[in-house]
Amino acid sequence: MSDVAKPLEIVHDETNQVFRATVDGYDCEVEYRLRGHTMVITHTGVPSPVGGRGIAALLTKRAVETAEAKHWKVEPACSYAETWFRRNPEYGRLLA
Repeated sequence: MSDVAKPLEIVHDETNQVFRATVDGYDCEVEYRLRGHTMVITHTGVPSPVGGRGIAALLTKRAVETAEAKHWKVEPACSYAETWFRRNPEYGRLLA
């Protein structure tokens, strides 16, 4: 067994407006709704058995970077996304 952590495989399901990753059999996600050219992050979910590993941060970062690439603004409508933006002020330019 390797000591190197496997990179998180994040899938963007644009049809259902969600970023997903499966970690140790648990589904983790960031859900959003597109309102015009604004990605409204509505929910971040990481089950407690895999919590505390930075999974929510990685999912949120991918969502925000996707919004940036599509020239969208971001509205953090869930408490985790709000906290993420406070911890990552370099992305503040994307806030709606």
